[in-house]
Amino acid sequence: MHQQTDRHISNLTKDTYALVLAGGRGSRLYELTDIRAKPAVYFGGKFRIIDFPLSNCINSGINRVGVATQYKSHSLIRHISRGWGSFKANLSEFVEILPASQQHGEDWYMGTADAVYQNMEIIRAERPKYVLILSGDHVYRMDYGTLIADHVANNADMTVCCLEVRTEEAAGSFGVMTVDTNSKIVAFDEKPAQPNEIPNKPGQCLASMGNYLFNTEFLFEHLLKDHDKEGSTRDFGHDIIPSIIKDNNVFAHAFKDPDSDNQPYWRDVGTLDSFWEANMELVEPTPQLDLYDRSWPIWTYQEQLPPAKFIFDNDERRGMAVDSTVSGGCIISGSTIRKSLLYSSVHTHSYSLIEQCVLLHGSDVAEHCKLKRVILDSYCKVPAGLTIGYDREQDIANGFRVTKKGITLVTSNMLKALADRTE
Repeated sequence: MHQQTDRHISNLTKDTYALVLAGGRGSRLYELTDIRAKPAVYFGGKFRIIDFPLSNCINSGINRVGVATQYKSHSLIRHISRGWGSFKANLSEFVEILPASQQHGEDWYMGTADAVYQNMEIIRAERPKYVLILSGDHVYRMDYGTLIADHVANNADMTVCCLEVRTEEAAGSFGVMTVDTNSKIVAFDEKPAQPNEIPNKPGQCLASMGNYLFNTEFLFEHLLKDHDKEGSTRDFGHDIIPSIIKDNNVFAHAFKDPDSDNQPYWRDVGTLDSFWEANMELVEPTPQLDLYDRSWPIWTYQEQLPPAKFIFDNDERRGMAVDSTVSGGCIISGSTIRKSLLYSSVHTHSYSLIEQCVLLHGSDVAEHCKLKRVILDSYCKVPAGLTIGYDREQDIANGFRVTKKGITLVTSNMLKALADRTE
C-alpha cells in the first residue's frame, strides 16, 4: 500500500508545473539587498535562499520549474544558470528563468498574481494539471507531493500552504486563514492587525506560507477575471484568494511533521535580525535544519575550491574555529573564530577575534580586528585594527547599520566611505 501511495504522488508531481516567485527586493534587509534580490541572498555557508524551494521541487519529483525574476536579478540569474541549468529539456525537465518581459502590455510584474498572469502562455504550453506557486525567499524543507495528494483528495480548486504562528508575529505580516473542521478556508485576511485565533489554541493563528496549489484551468480563469477587475492590486493574498473562497473549494494544507505533528523548520529571513539568527542556529550542535541530511539534499552551485585551511599553532596566534561552520576556500590565518558561520573564500588574519558573526563570500578580515555579532557582506575588506560590534554608538558613527537587537551590518561601500573619511 505504501508503494501505491508513493506512485500515486509521483504521478501527480509529474503533472505539476512549479512557478517560483523570486522578484522580491527584501527591503527590510537594507544594504544586504542593494545589489541582489532577496532570493539571491547567501544562506547557510554555501547556499542561496532560492536553493531551498528549488531543491524542494526536485526532491518532490517536480521537474518543470519556472523562476520569475525582476528586482536586481543578475546574481540570481547567474546562480540559477550555473547551478540549475543541467536538466534535460527534451525530457520535460528544466529550471528556466522567466524575467519580467512585458508579455501582456507595458507593465512589469505588478504583484504576485500578475507575475503568474504574464507567464500564462508559457505555463499553458507545458499542459500541467496543477500549478504550484512558491515564494522564493523562505528557508525550509517540504515534500510538495503530500500537498498535491491532499489537494486531489479534497477535490480542491486551490490549496494554500499554512503554518501555525503566534498572533503577534502574524499581525501585519502574514495572510491569515480561518478554516472549518475539514480545513476548508472560510475567511482569509491579508496581514490583519488582529489575526483570528485557531479555536482552542489561544495566541496562535494559521498563517499563509505564500505557497499555493491550483488546478490549472481554475487558476487561469481567475487570473483573467482579476486582470479585468478595476482597482485590483494583482495579488493573491489581497485579491484572488478573498474573491474565490465563498463559491469554490479552497483548502488549507498544514505544514506539519507527519510523524510528530510538530511544526517543521521554516524561516522567513526577511530582516537583518532574523537572517543573523537563522544562520546562527546552524552552528548549534544539533540545529533544527540539518544541512547534513542526505535524504533531502539542498542543491546549489558551488565553485570548485580548495579545502578550508587553518594555519599557525602557537599561543600568540593560533588559527582555530570552535562551534562554527567554515566553508571551502577559507583561510583562518592565526585568528580565532567562535560560534560563527563563514562562507566560501573568507580570509581572516593573525591576532583577530571573530565571535557570533556571519561572514559572506570572499570577505577579508585583516590583523588585530575584533568582530562580534556582525554580518559582513561579500568581498568586504576590514582594515587592520578595526573593532566592530562592541560599541553601538561608534559603529553608527563609522557608518555601519546597527539593528535594534544589536546586530551590525557592514558592506564594502560602508568600509570605503569610512576609509575616505579617515584619510
